[in-house]
Amino acid sequence: MAPDISIDADWNSIFLDGEWVPSEGEEELAVEDPSTREEVARVPAGVETDVDAAYEAAAEAQEEWAEAPPAERERVAQEYAQVLQEYEEEIVEMLAREAGGSRIMGETSVQLATDQAVEASTFPRRMKGEQADSNVPGKENLVRVEPEGVVTVISPWNFPLNLSGRAVAPAIAAGNAVVLKPATNTPITGGLLIARLYEEAGLPDGLLNVVTGRGSDIGDRVVEHPESDVVAFTGSTPVGRGVAASAGENLSVAAMELGGNNGHIVTADADVEEAVDSAVFGSFVHQGQVCISINRHIVHEDVYDEYVERLTERAESLPVGSAHDPETVVGPIIDESQRDEMLGYVEETVEAGATLETGGETVGTEGVEDSLVVAPTVLSDVTNDMSAACFEHFGPIAPVIPFSDVDEAVEIHDDTEYGLSGSVHAGDVGTGMEIAERLDTGMVHVDDQPVNDEAHVPFGGTNASGVGGYNTTEILDEVTEKKWISLQHEPREYPF
Repeated sequence: MAPDISIDADWNSIFLDGEWVPSEGEEELAVEDPSTREEVARVPAGVETDVDAAYEAAAEAQEEWAEAPPAERERVAQEYAQVLQEYEEEIVEMLAREAGGSRIMGETSVQLATDQAVEASTFPRRMKGEQADSNVPGKENLVRVEPEGVVTVISPWNFPLNLSGRAVAPAIAAGNAVVLKPATNTPITGGLLIARLYEEAGLPDGLLNVVTGRGSDIGDRVVEHPESDVVAFTGSTPVGRGVAASAGENLSVAAMELGGNNGHIVTADADVEEAVDSAVFGSFVHQGQVCISINRHIVHEDVYDEYVERLTERAESLPVGSAHDPETVVGPIIDESQRDEMLGYVEETVEAGATLETGGETVGTEGVEDSLVVAPTVLSDVTNDMSAACFEHFGPIAPVIPFSDVDEAVEIHDDTEYGLSGSVHAGDVGTGMEIAERLDTGMVHVDDQPVNDEAHVPFGGTNASGVGGYNTTEILDEVTEKKWISLQHEPREYPF
């Protein structure tokens, strides 16, 4: 029987050892549609005993899975990719209703999750060891690549499907088991849905366990559990610091993708129209709720006025409203807390001397009393120390900062604790490349914008934007470990 892939299905269970079971706790959490502000589902508020049961199931199942032939682990990853594609329309609708994602966000999420699963399907055959000569006569050194064991995945609410999937799919394909704790705002598309899709793909019981609940209730137990060998976390830097510290205390491997304050540099020689075209996507896709979106537009003073004018015009032309309208580009913010914080940054920035070119307020939507939709916002006359520029605003806000020469642009760009992604428009690719090489960031895109992710290319940041990496061999290295085995083929002589 085909699984029920819709937000209206019964999601009031956690997934343990291949079974949908009630939580040991009695509380439930409401899931709200950000566009309509209506409750669309309820999920369990998991407790620590649920977490313990998840790790017990994972540890037991993983031993046998680690011995499974590469072809079997490859098959499951490929089946998961196929299931994602098969249910794309249903998943896009679910992301709209739970995460407030527009159609482009939903389609992109499925595409990225599929790409990740396909890349992960290559991992079982890439886990190759090596042989090394020895300084000891008659000895042979072998190095084997083995799964770490149990991988903990803690995922965010902004792109829940693929930001969970980029850790879950590689971990399972490499022979690990997983305990997944999705974000409280998106427990279905970031967790329970993934379990249901893996069920359909034929994943053996116990290899994926999903416990929903508040981070304040079960987060510490998830991170500190003695069965946890790897902690893959995506979220804010303040929370990530605590997670990394707890993982370190537990001697778990930490793969942390944290906050960003990404710059979009536009020089005097840039094609302003192309730079703005990139900027509109990089600032406003999924309401700017992307860790790699443009947080600061760093624009040469010679083209500054033209850039601000064009960006403002484009921002005002974007379709805004409910994520359920297929024409919508800028939909709702995830919740009131996030909305109010970003509008506070805008207010503080204007008070500090910036000019509000457009936006800076909520947009009413029919039938919704307290709208979460924020109008695309452009701020000019911004300096790097103003709130909308120095904080990761995580919204549809475009602060534009002027500069006089490339050295100043690089200085402004790097004047942040973060180093996740960035972009450069400099008139030609060669000059853009020269500037890109100077920037202190993990990723940078020339004649483009920062929102890029491909499963076969490393993804990660520098400084306070995280440790470790995702995609390709980066995540494979995180979820595997090397084991040295030496073979003494002839009797060895010892000094005593």
